[in-house]
Parts: sequence; C-alpha cells; structure tokens
Amino acid sequence: MTTFPNSPKLFKGGIVLVDPDTSAVLRIITLQYNPDSLSRTLQVQGTGGEGGGRSEPLRLKGPPVETLKVEAEIDATDQLEIPEQNRAAVMSGIYPQLAALETLVYPASGQLIANSIQAQLGVLEIAPMEMPLTVFVWSKNRVLPVRLTEVSITEEAFDPSLNPIRAKVSLGMRVLSVDDLGFAHRGSSTFMSYLQQKESLATQAKSGVLTDLGITRIP
Repeated sequence: MTTFPNSPKLFKGGIVLVDPDTSAVLRIITLQYNPDSLSRTLQVQGTGGEGGGRSEPLRLKGPPVETLKVEAEIDATDQLEIPEQNRAAVMSGIYPQLAALETLVYPASGQLIANSIQAQLGVLEIAPMEMPLTVFVWSKNRVLPVRLTEVSITEEAFDPSLNPIRAKVSLGMRVLSVDDLGFAHRGSSTFMSYLQQKESLATQAKSGVLTDLGITRIP
C-alpha cells in the first residue's frame, strides 16, 4: 500500500453475483490485479446477413452482440510472506480464488441433486437450472450484465502440497442485452444504464469538421 496520503485510490475490476428476483448482492469477486488490457468485440445486428440487408442497410434490429476478454493474474506470494495473517493462503494457496471463479460456470451441487431426485420420481420435464445474474464491473462507467462463456486457467507455481500459488486466468464474457433478457428481467435495467452511460459519454467527445478530412462537403 502506498505511503503517500494524497495518492488516488485505485479501484479494481470484478464480478458481482445478483439475485435476479430480489436484486440482492450474493457475492463480490474482486480481481487481485487489474489486467493491462481488456479486449472487446461488437458484432452489429442488422436486418440481414453481414450486419445488414440490401433492402434496409441502415436499420438495426437490436443492440450489437458484445463480447469481452480479460486476462487476469492471481498470486499468493505476498500473502505467504506473512503466514500468520493469511491462513487461507497457507492452507490452500490461491485455490479458493480460483474456485470462486470456476463455480460461476457450474450449477450448484444442490441443484444437481434436486434434479436427480426429480428424475427418479418420474418428472418428465425438468427446467434448466438458473444461475444468479452475473455483473462485470470495470469502473462506474461500465457495469455490464454478462454470461461467462469461457474460463481458462493456467496454474504456474505450487506450494509443497501442490496448491496453486500463482496463476493466469482468462475470462470470456458475452454482454447480455435487453434482447437476451427481456425488459422485465433485472439485468435489463443494468444493461440500459450501461447503454445510457455510453450515450452520455459519446456526447462529450469533440466533433470534427469536414475540413479535418480534407473535404468541404459530402457529394
């Protein structure tokens, strides 16, 4: 921690799990270190193939499909230097942090058991298991409802008990829009706030003039 009292506070990115029915925050997973880069791709949703049809090339049928990829690092080295204050790291390394991320893409064991019991009782149709709403937070300007599409983990160092103590984690995410959730879903209000924040920021960008482009008019 910095010793300079006037140093700006460093905010971290992370993931928040929210109950879609009650809006209660169920869990907060904070990234240990903010990644150096965040990759984003926006796929246009036009009215035809390749982002738009020939008859209506300027129409959009909905928000773009936005995907994100984050490369994060988790390291227990600093914690292991003060073992009396970090018993969890001494006992399990960074496995608890990895497990918190991995369980984001697992249905709960209790749900699996309940579904198995229903199947044994002859229930013909068992509804797919619903997970909490996953919200990716990357500053106050980007609070996004997402579905994790990929979790890739490379464990790079281990303690004598083979607990991982350093790892690189890659998280692939797809932003969930109102098209995915429907306006009545709790996550849609989060998406709309994200979109409105983006629109507000866009108005702050200075507009150019045609002469900047070497022309005086559009033919």
